[in-house]
Amino acid sequence: GIKKPFTEVIKANIGDAHAMGQRPITFLRQVVALCTYPNLLDSPSFPEDAKKRARRILQGCGGNSLGSYSASQGINCIREDVAAYIERRDGGVPADPDNIYLTTGASDGIATILKILVSGGGKSRTGVMIPIPQYPLYSAAISELDAIQVNYYLDEENCWALDVNELRRSLNEAKAYCNPKVLCIINPGNPTGQVQNRKCIEDVIHFAWEEKLFLLADEVYQDNVYSEGCQFHSFKKILYEMGPEYYNNVELASFHSTSKGYMGECGYRGGYMEVINLHPEIKGQLVKLLSVRLCPPVSGQAAMDIVVNPPIPGEESYSQFIKEKESVLNNLAKKAKLTEDMFNKVPGIHCNPLQGAMYAFPRIFIPSKAIEEAKAHKMAPDMFYCMKLLEETGICVVPGSGFGQREGSYHFRMTILPPVEKLKILLEKVKDFHIKFLEKYA
Repeated sequence: GIKKPFTEVIKANIGDAHAMGQRPITFLRQVVALCTYPNLLDSPSFPEDAKKRARRILQGCGGNSLGSYSASQGINCIREDVAAYIERRDGGVPADPDNIYLTTGASDGIATILKILVSGGGKSRTGVMIPIPQYPLYSAAISELDAIQVNYYLDEENCWALDVNELRRSLNEAKAYCNPKVLCIINPGNPTGQVQNRKCIEDVIHFAWEEKLFLLADEVYQDNVYSEGCQFHSFKKILYEMGPEYYNNVELASFHSTSKGYMGECGYRGGYMEVINLHPEIKGQLVKLLSVRLCPPVSGQAAMDIVVNPPIPGEESYSQFIKEKESVLNNLAKKAKLTEDMFNKVPGIHCNPLQGAMYAFPRIFIPSKAIEEAKAHKMAPDMFYCMKLLEETGICVVPGSGFGQREGSYHFRMTILPPVEKLKILLEKVKDFHIKFLEKYA
């Protein structure tokens, strides 16, 4: 009942596009609607290309119904569509539907692969190398499996670049207390928004090959690339182009999802992983492990199918689909630039270019008086800052300490998903708050 100095809470803390007002992609919703209620297949309100896809998906379902279980790996025809999509994306690099596993969002796939890779005890316990800052799914899954978290730091001074020397330092130190077996990469980065260049990916693959590490490539933001001169390269494609010595030996699992990109369909929990060079016996165990949860949500599988099999030129839904897709991505690119520019005008805030994904992770200066007060409240300084921001402005962001950061540096993560007008208001409010905060604690 206490009066607040704001009229609404702006939730810039989670990458939930539709909750922030993004409209669903019409074609995706049409196909899922047709699959959910097949009586609509007779309706003239739906385009023929949507009906064609719905019929194909329904034919792959037991009893022609989304309500039946699918195979544990996912519906066959959808896995075929995913493989065809990967081949198109990677310029003809072959993909085998048998290496594709449909998952409950990307998170489920990541947790499953980690489960199969973790073993040993004491110094032989599996170590999992993760970037700092990281997406907290990783630290949570590692902790749940009682594996060992091995941090490597991204280089903030160099636009959050990944440096192989830092990977080597991290790996060598970790060997003293665990058995590092897994290397996780998030590209484009979450929470940091960097897009890795080709040379960087080659270096990482060479490092993984040299050290016999299993690579996890979290590529859920592959459609979200905004900066001039930046381009998404999949780990699978670069691995293939590096030649058979690499391509036949490096174990790689890569992940994609319906939740991000231009779709923003978080609630469907659609995703897939492609796993290559897995030993046949281990692959058998993976399928067994997946069959414990029977199958991923079948409506989510249908949504994933539209992401990998969208309308093509010549189909009646193509022009509307492209218009909607480009509108979302162009809007995000505009908001990425706006956010970076606005933050860098504020004294005591520094924000690297938002090359991709859908977040800003600005560095904030927190005066020593504020750090002391945070300690008195038994809070991390950036948590103290974010709570003050919430109480005074109604803006909800996540403290950098939730993602990991270098000792003595402070950040917060916010999404760039609110509509442009609301985002401008949000950024202005953060600016005014930060200036007042510095004045108060200077």
